[in-house]
Amino acid sequence: MDRTFDDLLAEAEAAPVAGWDFSWLAGRATEQRPSWGYQRAMSARLASATAALDIQTGGGEVLAEAAVFPPTMVATESWPPNIAKATALLHPRGAVVVADPDEPPLPFADAAFDLVTSRHPATVHWHEIARVLRPGGTYFAQHVGPASVFELVEYFLGPQPEARRERHPDDEAAAARAAGLEVVDQRHERLRMEFHDIGAIVYFLRKVIWIVPGFTVDSHRTRLHTLHNLIEQQGPFLAHSSRTLIEARKP
Repeated sequence: MDRTFDDLLAEAEAAPVAGWDFSWLAGRATEQRPSWGYQRAMSARLASATAALDIQTGGGEVLAEAAVFPPTMVATESWPPNIAKATALLHPRGAVVVADPDEPPLPFADAAFDLVTSRHPATVHWHEIARVLRPGGTYFAQHVGPASVFELVEYFLGPQPEARRERHPDDEAAAARAAGLEVVDQRHERLRMEFHDIGAIVYFLRKVIWIVPGFTVDSHRTRLHTLHNLIEQQGPFLAHSSRTLIEARKP
């Protein structure tokens, strides 16, 4: 028997959302992956680094997949449930997790790291990244690009024309250069996403809290019910994520 709208909502509301593991969505949502393979490329750079910093590490899941850590490996995170999860995951590997509010300044000395990484940072403070990099050091990251998952954003919030420009690769490259970094590689892709039931959408919005700020099931119940009916009648809800790979070096 198919699960009802209320069943799907209850299940998604009860699911834990700490960390950056999306395995709960297996069989319920899909997202195409960027062609460049960020985790694999990040791992290769970590293997040759001497001191590295992973900014906004989430629950540490992406960083933990690296086969080798440099002698000094540090990660920052701001959300307490993620800090606890990252600590449990990374400390056994010898990495230090530092609670940080994601606001300048980073709690590290100038020129402390030869590699800074980040996957999907909510904010990017370019001058701080440049400050903690050693001369010759590299920032290597995968950012959320412009208008990511905007089909879902605008379904709940209505048209957001000004927000569509945010995180544009040209603007990010200019900001990196303004901080004194040289952009040596930058790529951008838009990637297909499918949500197969309303529970998957609720879970995603609870976990990725900046997609629809302040999202709750109660405050969006009518729109959720309409969307549930559309999925039941027409099939998966289609959206597109936006991803930017950037590599920048400190002269």
